[in-house]
Parts: sequence; C-alpha cells; structure tokens
Amino acid sequence: MVAKKSDVNTDESTVTASVTFGTTETGALGLAVVLEVHIPDVDLAVAQELADGAHQVCPYSNATRGNIEVTVTAV
Repeated sequence: MVAKKSDVNTDESTVTASVTFGTTETGALGLAVVLEVHIPDVDLAVAQELADGAHQVCPYSNATRGNIEVTVTAV
C-alpha cells in the first residue's frame, strides 16, 4: 500500500526478521525484533522511508506496538 502510493516496484523485495529474547526495563522477559528490508534497485533512503511507512500501517506492527521493541532498517 505504501509502496504503491510511491510508485515503487517491490515485487522482488525481502524482509528478514531476527527475534531475540531479553529482559525489559522492569526485569520481565521480553522480545525484540530487527526487521531488515531489501528493495532491489531502490535507493536506501527511499527504501527506509517506505519501510518506516509500512511499519506504521502494518496490522502486525499495530498489534505489537508498545509491547515489542522493533527496529526497521533498509539494507
């Protein structure tokens, strides 16, 4: 949805997720996720903008926001 509005072809894009377990600030166990987004033939700054925009509207991101630390990085 975000990429379509920007007229960027994301057909060959990939997203790799790395999930880690750790301790939260309160001492409870928690999760952290690093998402690496690759959009071939797209400038990294544009790819980062698209990934950040997608992260804002993604149903999964919305469901977990504030509960899981998520880092989104274009690679």
